[in-house]
Amino acid sequence: MMKYSKATNYALHTMVFLTNTPKGKSMNVETLADMQKLSPTYLSKILTKLVKAGLVESNPGVNGGYRISKRPQEVSFLDVIYAIEGQTSLFSCSSDHEDSFHNEGCLIEQVMVDAENNMKEELSKKFIIDIAHEIDKKMK
Repeated sequence: MMKYSKATNYALHTMVFLTNTPKGKSMNVETLADMQKLSPTYLSKILTKLVKAGLVESNPGVNGGYRISKRPQEVSFLDVIYAIEGQTSLFSCSSDHEDSFHNEGCLIEQVMVDAENNMKEELSKKFIIDIAHEIDKKMK
């Protein structure tokens, strides 16, 4: 089983909360952190990555906060994962092992890369808005 960081978990939840925020409204970091029982400082670091990735925008000021910067139906799980984890591969053969496979490349790595590509394809088809709608339905 592949494991993502807790930051990715919190980022996905934050994106759902922001998606369910009424259009034109922002949520402050304290409220978002409270909803997830996190420190605002920790969540601020996650939000900074989401802002840098262009998924969220920050609005300064007394009534400021965070809101989705893209159309919610365009934000996939993979977009959020990339914003937090980066786009590097989860697996790579060590150079010590490559020689033992007769210079054909690491066959184990190819299996892992194929699996990772399948996972990326699935995650790119899953959108935050779909989960946000499901949660919204359950809350009503």
